[in-house]
Amino acid sequence: MRRTCVFFHAHRDDEALLTGGTMARLAAEGHRVVLVVAASAHAPVDLDAPVPGRLRTDVLDASAHVLGCARVVLLGYEDSGPDGAALGGFSRTKVDLAAAELAELLREEDADLLTVYDPAGGYGHPDHVQVHRVGIRAAELAGTPVVLEATVDRDLLVRALRPIALLGVLPRALVHGLRAASSARTVGLENAYASRGEITHRVRVRKYSRAKRAVMAAHVRHRLCGDSVCTFTTLSWLPRSVFRLVLGTEWFVRRDLPPGTVLEHPLDMWPVPAAPPRRAETPAPPPLPPATPAPQPVSPQSVVS
Repeated sequence: MRRTCVFFHAHRDDEALLTGGTMARLAAEGHRVVLVVAASAHAPVDLDAPVPGRLRTDVLDASAHVLGCARVVLLGYEDSGPDGAALGGFSRTKVDLAAAELAELLREEDADLLTVYDPAGGYGHPDHVQVHRVGIRAAELAGTPVVLEATVDRDLLVRALRPIALLGVLPRALVHGLRAASSARTVGLENAYASRGEITHRVRVRKYSRAKRAVMAAHVRHRLCGDSVCTFTTLSWLPRSVFRLVLGTEWFVRRDLPPGTVLEHPLDMWPVPAAPPRRAETPAPPPLPPATPAPQPVSPQSVVS
């Protein structure tokens, strides 16, 4: 059955890394995929010059087309910046206000599935944290039955990326966390992303790695990925076989499923398992009418002649 799946992201490049393969897979399977982006653009950090808004929109539309999206919606908020200091940033917007706007779209689309980020917002960008808060609230308001939190296997991430963190190919906030985790063992990534035990969905997307790679390359080519430009550039240079291996799985958490659940498709166990119906109680039979007392036999001696 065809489902409508809404992917809610903070910035115009975020769709590529965490959910690009899943979006392409669902679209290829015939489902309706809708991309919603909260912030109009990354804060202009490390960019040589401001990029015209029309170009940003064109590249996002092209990215969505490659991934098979049927619709792209820009909510129009500003990027809060890595420290959340921007006065008009998305992270400073009242949750209920933004959630009401997203909920209206979810109702309009009759969405079956909404993706957000994990509660930590991945590596902690304020707008990513806000996507989680706003998305969860919007799903409640709209009655969207399934919410998946896009994340990364934190245990795997720490083991695999700690040796290359110093090369500068990761977002600065993530590099800081990795360094802290290496030296202190008390802070850093212990609360970032999701632990392996929390993850419920491991979605195989190697078949769609070409689309994912093309989207990343487009963002890098037009320098629209802000602080992620080094990450995307490095990943785009990987040999295809290595790219498929490194980015061939996308992870999600679904909080209404029991711990230990392991699923391989974003729509597995949809809809939410319903509670077993209560057995109808057999109505009690109507009370019997009071018994009529039997007539007392008349003794012959009591008959008066």
